[in-house]
Amino acid sequence: MNLNKIEIFKLDKVKRINLINSITGIKPVLLVGTKCEVGIANLGIFSSMVHISSRPPLIGFFVRCNKYVRRNTFDNIINQEVYSLNHIHSSNVKEAHYTSIKFDKDISEFEKCNFTEHYIEDFSAPFVKESEIRLGMRLKEIVDLKSSSSKLIVGEVENIFIKDSFLEDDFTLNLADSDSVSISGLNHYYINKKLVSLPYAREAHILKYYNSHL
Repeated sequence: MNLNKIEIFKLDKVKRINLINSITGIKPVLLVGTKCEVGIANLGIFSSMVHISSRPPLIGFFVRCNKYVRRNTFDNIINQEVYSLNHIHSSNVKEAHYTSIKFDKDISEFEKCNFTEHYIEDFSAPFVKESEIRLGMRLKEIVDLKSSSSKLIVGEVENIFIKDSFLEDDFTLNLADSDSVSISGLNHYYINKKLVSLPYAREAHILKYYNSHL
């Protein structure tokens, strides 16, 4: 199949959404935990996470913001300036997926989707107790995209909770060991399988590789 710009826009709406959402391949998918100004815990699933920087440790994710879409997660982050990122274990995929339902603002997804709120000292946002990997985030900036109604939420990592057994010797996270899931499109979930570990790429490596395959 070959599609040009005109043909892409002529696709059925649902087909176009599914294609564009999945065309980049497997993506990380995390639960974002927040709390509103009256203390109701909110939990939402997001697959638009992106690494920004390691020093300082910054992670971003995109939210679509317009007058037709209610974004409780976005509003809570603006008001409280802290939130949590929680990996999804393979045993909790359905519950995590259901957090995408547009519940009323006064209803907690934790309660509706059978997740447990977990808190740490001096941090008001809820973590997901069932998550094996949890990050405590503080809002650093919000970037408005000129080409769409989306915004990039940039947060700094303040806390990391992770089992030592999930880390490689170089501190790389082994997703296969953690049993964290990934996503393609909006609703196709995958279990991660490690293929190979390669060294930091340098020119000498590629020369050695090709010379050995002559």
